Amino acid sequence: MPQSEMWDLPLPGERGQRHIPHWFGNLAFAVVGFLCKLLWRYRVDGRENLRAFKDVSGVLVVCNHTSFLDVVFMYLSARPSQWIRLMGRDSLFDNAGGLLGQALSRVGAFPVKRDSADRGAIKRATSMLKSGELVGILPEGTRRGRGTAEMKLHSGAAFIARMGKAPILPMTVRNAELVKQKGKWLRFPKITVEFGQPLLVGDFDFFPKEERLDACTWYAMRECFALSQRIPAEEVDMAALFPSAKDYSAAFAEHPVERHSSAEVAAALAKAKQEKQ
Repeated sequence: MPQSEMWDLPLPGERGQRHIPHWFGNLAFAVVGFLCKLLWRYRVDGRENLRAFKDVSGVLVVCNHTSFLDVVFMYLSARPSQWIRLMGRDSLFDNAGGLLGQALSRVGAFPVKRDSADRGAIKRATSMLKSGELVGILPEGTRRGRGTAEMKLHSGAAFIARMGKAPILPMTVRNAELVKQKGKWLRFPKITVEFGQPLLVGDFDFFPKEERLDACTWYAMRECFALSQRIPAEEVDMAALFPSAKDYSAAFAEHPVERHSSAEVAAALAKAKQEKQ
C-alpha cells in the first residue's frame, strides 16, 4: 500500500472499515517494546490520563523534545490498546528508498514540512482528532541541545487542537536525552514516560484573539517541562528555555487556568457526544 494512502486511513479501524493494516504495528510494538523494556527498563506513569479518552474523543498529545527516542516512547506508551499518530519530518519518509517511510506510515505516522504552515498536515491531523484518534506532536520542532539553533515554540499544536475540537494532553519522556550524548558512549538509564492532566483550548479565551494559540502552546509546553523536571509548573524557567518567545508567566499568575482531570474532561465530552446523537 502506498505511503500517502495510509496517511489518510484510520488506525485502528472498525470492522468492515478500510484502515491501515495492523500486523506491522503490532510486530513493531512487540519487538521494539521488548528491546526498550530490556535496555532502558522504561515505565509509564499517568497512563490513565490517556486511557480515559479511549473510545470517547481524539486527543492531541504534546511532548518536549530532547532525544531521537522521544517518538519511540510516545508510540510505545499508548500501546497496545491505543495508537498515537505521530507527525514526523517529511524528509524521514524518503530515507532508505522510502522503506523508512513505509514503516513509519504503517505505525500511523504522517509527514509534516518543518518550519512552514503545512496545511495538508494540519488538515490531516485535524481530521484524525475529529475521528477520535490520538495525534502526537513535538511543538519544539527539533531536539533540544542539537546544534546551536535557538529553540522556538510553534503555535500549530494549539491550532490543531482547536480545529479538531480535542483536548491537549502534555507528556514527557524523562532521561531519554542521556542515552546518547555527544562524545559519549551509548548509555542505558531508566526511562520514564509520564502523562499530565489535559488542557482545553477554550480556557485560554481570556487572552486577546491574536495571542490565544501562542499562550495555549506556551502553557502546554510549560506543563511538559514541569513533568520532565518534576517541579511545579510555575517554577519552570520558560524565558531561559525559549528566549525569543513571549513569557506569559505573569499573565498566568494573575489569571490561573482551571485544572481538569482526564476523567472529568472525558465524561463531559462523552455526555456532549451522547446529546448530539
